[in-house]
Amino acid sequence: MGDLGKIGRVCVLRTARGRGIGAALIRAAVARFREMPGVWTVKLGAQVTALGFYEALGFVAVGAIYDDAGIQHRDMVLGL
Repeated sequence: MGDLGKIGRVCVLRTARGRGIGAALIRAAVARFREMPGVWTVKLGAQVTALGFYEALGFVAVGAIYDDAGIQHRDMVLGL
């Protein structure tokens, strides 16, 4: 797998948002990566409107904003 863990698309139904489900999913994924020998960084592509959500979980934005399926995104990383 290498030293990079990648989180793909994360979605919580609109009616279920605001309950901490998304944060719990991200924390669980990060915890799983922490258990994997040799994984030192977790990376994801965040919608620009969700940068604050991921920053609150410890992720840091890196690189330029880019288009993904017509939505502005920015890569974010978390060192383990």
